[in-house]
Amino acid sequence: MRRADDGQIRRLTLRTLAVLLIGFAAGSPVAAPPLRAVVQDLPPTIKKPTPAPVAAPVETPISEKSLRLAAGETLVGALIRVGADRQDAQDAVDALAKSVNPRKLPTGLDIKVGLESVPGLKAKKLLTVAIQPDATRNVVAIRNVEGRYAAHEVAKALTREAVRASGRIEDSLFMAATRAGVPVAVLSEMIRLYSYDVDFQREIQPGDSFELYFERLVDAEGAVAKTGDLLFAALTLSGTTHRLYRHQLASGRVEHYDEKGRNVRKALLKTPIDGARLTSSFGMRHHPMLGFNMMHRGVDFGAPVGTPIVAAGDGTVEVAGLQDAYGNYVRIRHTKSHATAYAHMSRFAAGMKAGKRVRQGDVIGYVGSTGRSTGPHLHYEVLVANKQVNPLSVKSPPSDPLAGKELALFLGAKKELDTRIAATPMTVRVASR
Repeated sequence: MRRADDGQIRRLTLRTLAVLLIGFAAGSPVAAPPLRAVVQDLPPTIKKPTPAPVAAPVETPISEKSLRLAAGETLVGALIRVGADRQDAQDAVDALAKSVNPRKLPTGLDIKVGLESVPGLKAKKLLTVAIQPDATRNVVAIRNVEGRYAAHEVAKALTREAVRASGRIEDSLFMAATRAGVPVAVLSEMIRLYSYDVDFQREIQPGDSFELYFERLVDAEGAVAKTGDLLFAALTLSGTTHRLYRHQLASGRVEHYDEKGRNVRKALLKTPIDGARLTSSFGMRHHPMLGFNMMHRGVDFGAPVGTPIVAAGDGTVEVAGLQDAYGNYVRIRHTKSHATAYAHMSRFAAGMKAGKRVRQGDVIGYVGSTGRSTGPHLHYEVLVANKQVNPLSVKSPPSDPLAGKELALFLGAKKELDTRIAATPMTVRVASR
């Protein structure tokens, strides 16, 4: 066949593949064109094969399959399972790896695959692999005419909407939020914001309540793709309501403020660990291992081995290593007068060493039972002028409050947000994927 005809066939193959790709990228598979239609598109210079009888339909060499990733199965293995050539499968996954980590794909992930049968070969040529690694995008690997693969991302159109939800706490905050359908990410953000002032171990009581106003992103079908920002939170404790507002400063930095424009973020967190229970307070106690009374110069939080421990505030690591009875121990200097210490860790976070700068909320290690310990827990200390004080009673200085023009902008934005909240009906239950 002449070289010009080869070029025409190459363009034809690319056109057919483009049709297949459009279907994958849209999330709704488009059937590959039947061989009869392809034959009709051949230029006059190419001799057309005799069509098969109508009673015996011609099987197209191009097909598409939809499969789900099985538990413990690799993406390469899944592609081979549906008939793809092994080398093609590996090359396609290598291309996808530039946009998504193939080792972290969830079990059950839907995968759309384009294949082409090759006469005389059992394995099929892999043309396309399309996956949706998260709610915001599709990623497609496409084979070109040279046999190489390139990955392309197709963003999904998402709409942002605001949701208002509330709950009454009868058993626990978590259970109340679950009944209200509040996404875990939103609840975690709420707890983080209030943790500067609220002791969630002791101050939450039956009859307390909360209200949240947050954003979520939905796709064209109305399904929730992901949660957005927490715009407003109100937590009522023993009849007193504490309100927080999300606000973007003129500099672009985003913070949360109370009704008077005071930043909720403090120099130190109330507790440097989530979901733990207070097992031992500050003060004199009967030591469980030594068998006599002695001063306990910190507080203990019982939690499972491996629970993350975070830095209570910004600072510089002074000590990170094994310290006798403390076991694996970290001490962080926050100011000239304030430091915090964390003991009995199972292990340190990667890169944790003296001199390292950390930010409030950074993971510094994980709960363990090293040193003189009867079980997994975090021993937490606050030091003022190098003297241990009760972490639960120490007053952490607040961040600078808004003033002048910044305060006026905040109060205006707060008033507008209050109006939007009042106009939004309370959602009985918030559906979330």
